[in-house]
Amino acid sequence: MMKYNTVNATRMVMVAAVVLLMQGCGFLKSKFSKGGKGGEVGVTNGEITATGRKGWKQPTPYGMVLIPSGSFIMGQADEDVAATQINMNRQVTISSFYMDDAEISNHEYRQYINALLADSVSTLGEEEIMSKFYPDTTVWKNDFTYHNGDPMLEHYYAHPAFDTYPVVGVSWIAANHFCKWRTNMLDDYRTKEGGYKSFGFRLPSEAEWEWAARGGKNGAKYPWGNPYVANGKGCYLANFKPQRGNFDADGYPYTAPATAYSPNDYGLYNMAGNVAEWCRDAYAENTNAIVWDMNPDNQNADEPRKVVRGGSWKDIAYYLETGTRYYEYEDQKRSYIGFRCIMDNLEGRTASARGSRLGGSGKSKSSKKSAAKKV
Repeated sequence: MMKYNTVNATRMVMVAAVVLLMQGCGFLKSKFSKGGKGGEVGVTNGEITATGRKGWKQPTPYGMVLIPSGSFIMGQADEDVAATQINMNRQVTISSFYMDDAEISNHEYRQYINALLADSVSTLGEEEIMSKFYPDTTVWKNDFTYHNGDPMLEHYYAHPAFDTYPVVGVSWIAANHFCKWRTNMLDDYRTKEGGYKSFGFRLPSEAEWEWAARGGKNGAKYPWGNPYVANGKGCYLANFKPQRGNFDADGYPYTAPATAYSPNDYGLYNMAGNVAEWCRDAYAENTNAIVWDMNPDNQNADEPRKVVRGGSWKDIAYYLETGTRYYEYEDQKRSYIGFRCIMDNLEGRTASARGSRLGGSGKSKSSKKSAAKKV
């Protein structure tokens, strides 16, 4: 009899352990997964019965890919050639977010300018819109001395041939205003449809930008992973200045379409080269010493220098490295600086790539020119 009771007790303990394990792993429904009136009202029969509110869902914003959360060694991934010592290695953790798969294009930015001219002239004034937010096309002449930038000045933003090329001549201030406009447009639609507001679009912090640029490859020197700027066939993997006096060897003398070249493993195009990209952070030489190691972010309205990452069509390979950081003043507009937006993701860690909004296939297309020409 005692043996029988012992066996029974052992079985009951084992069953209880299994039930607890299944509940802990989410296989059994908890009280917070039950529906019913309590979930709608929040209080029933004098007790709090509130569960999750219905109707909330965070869809992947159009043209964005989901970047998972994770931890990585942030900082210089190769020799600090300039001996700047401004990006010392440090392990940090980044939360999940969505990021534009490509830089904001001319035609996408044009939607914003058209909306301002249609709806905001009475509040902002046409002069402010044109001077502060409209792309400065004169950068194609002003950025370089003794350079024939007239064709780019006249056609780059205005002509449909460049619709899918990244917008340039946009300041950090204008890029932030674009993010707010994009947020308001989405939230207005969601509100009319009876949904909840979004988490909002914004510029990435430089830590988020670097995490996304590496594409899950810890220690990667470039977004494609290997330490070389060309593939085995000799085709350059980004749009930059690969040779002395030769801007054309990579296939494009100036900028390239926003989805040119192959994306990294997160599905992001041109995280190195083409146009450098504004980040949200204020620039500081000692950033590593002042920011936290969980979602580092150095926002300082009193510092006019803002971080720029990624290198551009006019830069040598050093500036394309994932760990190279530099800055530009927030009100400056350049022919080689653009931007892309992100949105915080609070629903999970799983990454899932979407199709490109600008027609990129995600397939390898290292350059528009033959390997024979790329010496």
